[in-house]
Amino acid sequence: MVDWDRVEQLRERGWDWDRIADDPKVGFHPDASVHDAGRALRGLYHRQRSRIERGKGEPSSGRSSKKSDAGVTEHVWTLARIGYLATPIFGLWALLAYVAPSPVGILLPAIPWLAIGFAVAAFVLGFGLLRTSGARWTPAFRTTVVYGVVIGLVISGLVGITGYLAYGCPYLPPASTATGLPGPGWTKVSVSPWQDGGKPVVFFYGASWCPYCSAGSWTIYKALSQFGTVTGAGNALGYSSLTDTAAGTPEIILARVGYSSSTISFVVDEDTSGVDGTFPGTSNCYEAGYVSAYSGSAIPFLVINGQYIHAGTPIINPDNLANWNYASVQSGSSQGATAVFDQVNAENGSAWSVVQDQAWWIMAFITKATGETVTQLSAEYGWSAATKSAVTGYLAQF
Repeated sequence: MVDWDRVEQLRERGWDWDRIADDPKVGFHPDASVHDAGRALRGLYHRQRSRIERGKGEPSSGRSSKKSDAGVTEHVWTLARIGYLATPIFGLWALLAYVAPSPVGILLPAIPWLAIGFAVAAFVLGFGLLRTSGARWTPAFRTTVVYGVVIGLVISGLVGITGYLAYGCPYLPPASTATGLPGPGWTKVSVSPWQDGGKPVVFFYGASWCPYCSAGSWTIYKALSQFGTVTGAGNALGYSSLTDTAAGTPEIILARVGYSSSTISFVVDEDTSGVDGTFPGTSNCYEAGYVSAYSGSAIPFLVINGQYIHAGTPIINPDNLANWNYASVQSGSSQGATAVFDQVNAENGSAWSVVQDQAWWIMAFITKATGETVTQLSAEYGWSAATKSAVTGYLAQF
């Protein structure tokens, strides 16, 4: 089986046909009746090339080549060549999307999708090279890699520029750059604040079926109520999925409450379909950027001022609210979500003891983001002495 890539390489080096035919790497084995191997190989070469130019055939090696007037060879798209093109495309795109998950990773996040694409491309390349009998690093392959690098840079660049300029996506560094904070599960990223009309944004991403979101909803509700007015909360009480872990965890469905504040802005993306496993959508590039960059594809996800982030772990362990779950209501042992709601509002009782610590941490981060003092905010919104003391103490820790 003739290695036509090798033939082209040797012709470009100026070898004559007899010398090329004698090269064992070329793989030309003429019949015993052939007395001039070089001439036979030359004739076979021109016949093969003529068939290819007419679109009626391919070289017997399974790869085609066509020599232009300048002596440049083009090859058919073998698996190896596809791999040489796709690997740098996905590799560069994945790298840049990881370094800048927003805006470059908005369309496709580096993890897992671009990483999967890179892995598949690398597999195709490796498999294609194993099936290549001739040279594995030809001029055509080198050119293909260059094309792949250029295309990868162009695609990732266009995604990033379009997201930033056309849609206003923020620049966000990777999650690996986040630093830990004293609050349980909290980290900070060094980015520009996420604000709405000069007010820090509190962004919640979750689902009503999710028990971890349900448990954490009480802390968010309490913090919101200390910086503004929450309406309709009494009609937004519910329970997480009855078939998931920590079944029937009591909750406030935050997507169903109204909120007004002169201090902060509340943004919520919450799935309320009740269908287990359904994640909410996002409404704009800021929301999509933060979810892509820092949520780890998990809920609940909470962001304060674009800088203070809670992700990857429960805000509140739903098992700690088991005494007020849906089953307890059915058995008559508690009033469930209603009881938790009353205790959180009164800042009293065993349910409040479960909720209070993270509620105060959220309040501390919001206070930090506003630039105001605890004394100012406490006087404006009427915080209890216990809340004022706790938030002051938490602020002192960072």
